[in-house]
Amino acid sequence: MDVQIAQLLGQSAHLLDHVPTGFRRFLHQDIRWTNRLIGVKGARGTGKTTLLLQWLKDQNLPPDKGAYFSLDDLYFTTFQLKDAVHEFYRSGGKILVLDEVHKYQNWAQEIKNCHDFYPGLKIIFTGSSIMELSQMTGDLSRRALMYNLPGLSFREYLLMMGIADFPRIDLHDLISNPHHVKECIPSEFQPHPHFRNYLQRGTYPYLLEDEEAVHHRIKQLVRTIVEVDMAEIQGLDIRNARKLLQLIYIIAQQVPFKPNLSSLSERTNIHRNSLNPYLHYLEQAQLLRLIHPAGNSVATLQKPEKIYLQNTTLLNALASSNVNAGTIRETFFLDQLTVHHLVNIPKHGDFIVDQTYTFEIGGKRKNKTQIKDIPQSYNVRDDQDIPIGNSLPLWYFGLLY
Repeated sequence: MDVQIAQLLGQSAHLLDHVPTGFRRFLHQDIRWTNRLIGVKGARGTGKTTLLLQWLKDQNLPPDKGAYFSLDDLYFTTFQLKDAVHEFYRSGGKILVLDEVHKYQNWAQEIKNCHDFYPGLKIIFTGSSIMELSQMTGDLSRRALMYNLPGLSFREYLLMMGIADFPRIDLHDLISNPHHVKECIPSEFQPHPHFRNYLQRGTYPYLLEDEEAVHHRIKQLVRTIVEVDMAEIQGLDIRNARKLLQLIYIIAQQVPFKPNLSSLSERTNIHRNSLNPYLHYLEQAQLLRLIHPAGNSVATLQKPEKIYLQNTTLLNALASSNVNAGTIRETFFLDQLTVHHLVNIPKHGDFIVDQTYTFEIGGKRKNKTQIKDIPQSYNVRDDQDIPIGNSLPLWYFGLLY
């Protein structure tokens, strides 16, 4: 075997020896691992690498049969991926995990070729959330089974921190029979202290190793995403990275932000015609969340009705002053619901989910006046531990995945 390939296999074995195996992300159960070509994309810090290393370790294969290659390794600045895969396969390799594929030029074509040329090889790859199937060449999108890994849910946060282990709850069950959900929660469990901590810093698993430095590291994470990851987007002039960072911070101080493109253009010095695409790029990077009116198509990248930050950890890290409680509630609700559901802005109420369920999000003074005549409408309150009538606890929506 080639000496340099042997070194890659040695690095892979070392990583597998040291990967933590206790806590597993929800996606570990959802991926159809029997597929021969699987892709996992997601934002930085959500745990993609750990997820795949855990699964690979579970296969209990020797290094020359199951291996992990990171495509940002210096090896791949000199040698081609297809040659490394050929050598691995020729030596009896069966499973290959390829990490950070977007760092390698022409990755899609070479992975597609390897999938076609080596029928006995399973390939699982990870990439940035910015990586779009529409940009994949060589019909890779038709061959790969793709998944997206979001940040931690509140349920996962509780599990990871060793606080509680609750089952995942289906949205329809939560709405139609919330008291059944209540039966799954021990009566002594007090959600709110943990919920407050989660809202402050609970989205990114790797950051929880140093809770005190979370917000500082979040700012570093945002800069890296904008200055490094977004350089992969075709048509984006990365020389505008500073303007993009300014755009994020402007929105962070005003969320939920109702975009006025002319005003934003003046404040950021970004041409008005470029703003809408840039907002969508930032959404692809999982920094912003663009919400559109109910019934509108987003295929034409039209201006959104409201803009939120992606999650409450980002919100608390980037806001220059205390964040409005209503904004935190709405950001959390969106973050948990949009993983598996479509969320829009209705004419009445705060959000409509899957064009069916209308929700009004609030605190202890919130009532159902605004949505009282709307069928399948619900109050969601952050001061409740348990469901009361047609009013649901906000933290329950953190059990959806």
